[in-house]
Amino acid sequence: MSQHDLASIARALVAPGKGILAADESAPTIKKRFDSISVDSTETNRRDYREFMFRAPGSEQYISGVILYDETLRQKAADGTPLVEILKQNGIIPGIKVDMGAKPLAGHPDEKVTEGLDGLRDRLNEYAELGAQFAKWRAVITIGEDMPSRACYTANAHALARYAALCQEAGLVPIVEPEVLMDGKHTQARSEEVTSEILHLVFGALYRQDVNLEGILLKPNMVLSGYECPQQASVQEVAEATVRVFQRHVPAAVPGIVFLSGGQSDELATAHLSAMNALDTARPWELSFSYGRALQASALKAWGGKKESIPAAQEAYLHRARCNSAARYGKYDASMEKGAAKGDKLVSQD
Repeated sequence: MSQHDLASIARALVAPGKGILAADESAPTIKKRFDSISVDSTETNRRDYREFMFRAPGSEQYISGVILYDETLRQKAADGTPLVEILKQNGIIPGIKVDMGAKPLAGHPDEKVTEGLDGLRDRLNEYAELGAQFAKWRAVITIGEDMPSRACYTANAHALARYAALCQEAGLVPIVEPEVLMDGKHTQARSEEVTSEILHLVFGALYRQDVNLEGILLKPNMVLSGYECPQQASVQEVAEATVRVFQRHVPAAVPGIVFLSGGQSDELATAHLSAMNALDTARPWELSFSYGRALQASALKAWGGKKESIPAAQEAYLHRARCNSAARYGKYDASMEKGAAKGDKLVSQD
């Protein structure tokens, strides 16, 4: 696939009013989510859960792409149609999570480095044949005493760049996800410092690996206060700090920034995105969403594993998608939540 084609896919994923559904929960994570509604995590139940979202009527108005897990990419719907084909028929671009998870970093047991580069070229080629057009690799950066270490920063930045280069070689758009975790007591200023550093190093690594920036998307955290910090930044403060970091460290060549929700409540993740898009400041990239839990929580609760509850679950999912579509234009308002199905806060995306 040409660099032009990669850039076209990247732009399509951040088309106005649209964003990405992250439906790539690993087996342990999806089990925790199913446990919260007392549903067994069987292959059939996982298939049914993903299928009702993929078939939600009109979801293509708000959802541009879906990140899948390996199992889901290979699954067929109850009627025998491959789940990938259902997405494509609705004009939604299929993607795939390709990393093998964050593992303890040698010499730094409290920090992690994401593994999965070994054999990645062959896996990417297979995923492309199965219909995937983009991929995702998540790095995890923890803030704590004497953390992040230089080793953690550089190991994860290098791995993200290697992954991105291999994706583009295979004709897949790489979503580059350096997530600074917001667990802890650290201030928003500390979050801004760490987010700035990892973005600076990631884009340096991408440059050294000859990655075409027009054919990638960035999936970062928002610049929040640590969840246990007594001083919580306001929605406006989060919007201003986050966009400021990107203006300083994300090249204008990148088509879009698709935020992770990182354990925020559904409404807060949407409010933060809307506030960023409402800022009167230069934003050369699209600011969009790639939410997992923040798009699915209310739908999961409404479904509860019951076939008869699928229409209500689809509406709960569509409601969150509509709200985030409005946030793409800076037009989200809390009044949009009135009467909507609400989901409990669930396990954060892994």
